[in-house]
Amino acid sequence: MTQEANAVAIEKKYAKKSQIKEIWRRMKKNKLAMIGLAIFCILVAMSLSADLIADYQESAIKQNGSLRLQPPSWEHYFGTDQYGRDLLARMVHGSRVSLSIGFFTTGISLLIGGILGAMTGYYGGIFDEIVMRLMDILLSIPSILLAIAIVSAMGPSLLNLLIAITISQIPGFTRIVRSTVLTVVGEDYIEAARACGSKDFRIITNDVLPNAIGPIIVQGTMSVAKMILLAAGLSFIGLGIQPPQPEWGYMLSEAREYMRDYPYLVVIPGIAIAISVFSINLIGDGLRDALDPRLKN
Repeated sequence: MTQEANAVAIEKKYAKKSQIKEIWRRMKKNKLAMIGLAIFCILVAMSLSADLIADYQESAIKQNGSLRLQPPSWEHYFGTDQYGRDLLARMVHGSRVSLSIGFFTTGISLLIGGILGAMTGYYGGIFDEIVMRLMDILLSIPSILLAIAIVSAMGPSLLNLLIAITISQIPGFTRIVRSTVLTVVGEDYIEAARACGSKDFRIITNDVLPNAIGPIIVQGTMSVAKMILLAAGLSFIGLGIQPPQPEWGYMLSEAREYMRDYPYLVVIPGIAIAISVFSINLIGDGLRDALDPRLKN
């Protein structure tokens, strides 16, 4: 029996590897998705090597009145801001903040929403009704307004920003996971697993979620871009990252009064936000096509 179990485990392992290879093969055929992936890898590499590109305290934080509002040059490639801080240094360190917010909040909201969605879709009944009506109440409020309300009540800070964005995104993940679970929970192999005496937790983790993972991955990928935009919007109105910590949305907010005479202060962080969101959306579109079993290419 042990040998049979090991054989089944090995077969599943190789099946998963083969499936991943097939998804990657389809993904590579999507030129736009690969362009988005390349751009995103550059952004991640830039954020990880921010300390090597520019010193955080000296270039991104420390003010120098004698260098204020200098245009892009060989000494300061992106110029300096109104406080004499190097804009390139603030951009690369700001990328670390913006991308971290996107990934962290997506991961936490997907975890919480995934658990709730899997349980409501699998068990149904009164538990499903209660949870989904609560999610409907939260979904009736636009995510940006819900996040603004939470941050306004708790006070502007990085921690409160993360909490607000995470809470605002949980309902969406709960609904998408629930809907995907409902499509597979009535299948014969789920009934067979129940008949064999498998525990509910094992069925959900081993049989239900792996067969509904495609839409969840796509939704999670798209959500990273949405989180970056939401965080930038909250920081833009003063409810997100607080100075002097660099963040793309707050950098846009600081540059508003200088945009006519020094447009680079607005253009550079604006382009950074647009490129990051654009690249992630391209990856999400590519994953959606690669994970769709109806598209055999």
